[in-house]
Amino acid sequence: MKKAALAIASVVALSACSSMGFNNSPVTAAAVPTWKDAEANEFIPANQRAAAALIALANVNQQIDIARPLIVTTLANINSLEESSTFGRIVAEQVSGQFTRSGYKMIEMKFRDKVFIRQNVGEFLLTREIKDVAQSHSAQAVIVGTYAESDKLVFVNLKLIRPVDNVVISTVDYAIPMDKTVKALLGRR
Repeated sequence: MKKAALAIASVVALSACSSMGFNNSPVTAAAVPTWKDAEANEFIPANQRAAAALIALANVNQQIDIARPLIVTTLANINSLEESSTFGRIVAEQVSGQFTRSGYKMIEMKFRDKVFIRQNVGEFLLTREIKDVAQSHSAQAVIVGTYAESDKLVFVNLKLIRPVDNVVISTVDYAIPMDKTVKALLGRR
């Protein structure tokens, strides 16, 4: 009888503990993001559409060759071009992903040595190094970008640049709503 009562008490205690969060407050279903919440978020699709537009605009005059590699750099904060954020890094990753899914060869810059990389910032190609880095990796073009924050939106500009002469092949502008996820990616609270 004692063992049965102890077992029941243990199950009740474990059940109570499992319904509590780390700060001992109850976890509600609304507090836990679901797969549907992630699917409903427009952040990834907006970046993918922007990359697709960049590709389409470049292909209008057959200015990029699907067989030749491309480089993408971390997006820079327009107010301080040597600074970025998680936002700038993840947008670059998603743009690179869309180019890859479209059949383009993307050079992974995180493993390269001729790029300005600062911890917690990302990869930046300095203007004087664009030609050198692109040439050393036989990259036909470099994708660069900037972003600017406002209260309600983050404005993003992406450019596909031909490094041999710094000519802009295509460009796209778009805006991302400033929700709590984007604020966190920007380092805001």
